[in-house]
Amino acid sequence: MRMRRKNNLEGRLKACGDRIIYMDRDVLDFSVKDDKDILDLKKLFKRDGPVELEIGCGKGQFIREMAKRCPGTNFLAVELSSNVIVEAAESAMEEGLENVIFLRGNARYLDCFIPEKSVRCIYLNFSCPYPKNSYYNHRLTYKDFLEIYRKILVPEGEVYQKTDNMHFFEFSIEQFTANGFGLKNISLDLHHSGFEGNIVTEYEKRFSDMGMPIYRLEAYMIR
Repeated sequence: MRMRRKNNLEGRLKACGDRIIYMDRDVLDFSVKDDKDILDLKKLFKRDGPVELEIGCGKGQFIREMAKRCPGTNFLAVELSSNVIVEAAESAMEEGLENVIFLRGNARYLDCFIPEKSVRCIYLNFSCPYPKNSYYNHRLTYKDFLEIYRKILVPEGEVYQKTDNMHFFEFSIEQFTANGFGLKNISLDLHHSGFEGNIVTEYEKRFSDMGMPIYRLEAYMIR
């Protein structure tokens, strides 16, 4: 079901100023091979520092908590929906978080906007599993996305995934291992694993409270 457009959405987006960067396909000329509009991350954050990225940030609960815990790190958060990202950006501004910037757009174009070998880690928190087999290539751990991650990650960079969907998790393990990534710290029941430092989002808590296990893995490049 399509989300209803929020009242005064354009005005609210404008009020977020440069907290929201638009990764619009319209700015790229795909008739030109490898057209890019690469962001200057130092200029964007007004400082140097390690960069971490969340894809599918929703209303920004996870990335805002990360920004609070790690003030020396620069965070990018990607979200496709303007309706949703405006709430995330407004909350970050209200909390005075200067180290998080939101990117509104499709993750398929990340390597057209983010510099190569600039991201320390990527967070995939409860991405849409696209359960229909015909939509498998939309899953954020499909090989095409992994190739994009490989371009923007630093050589020792990692991908952290959490999901409540067992079949999506199995698909992810297959894709990572078949496409040059190693796996570590795999958990089939995160909340009973003794893992420390987990940030529990509202969505995650809802499913955990229902008795559903939370799956987590860490992937790193080996070739």
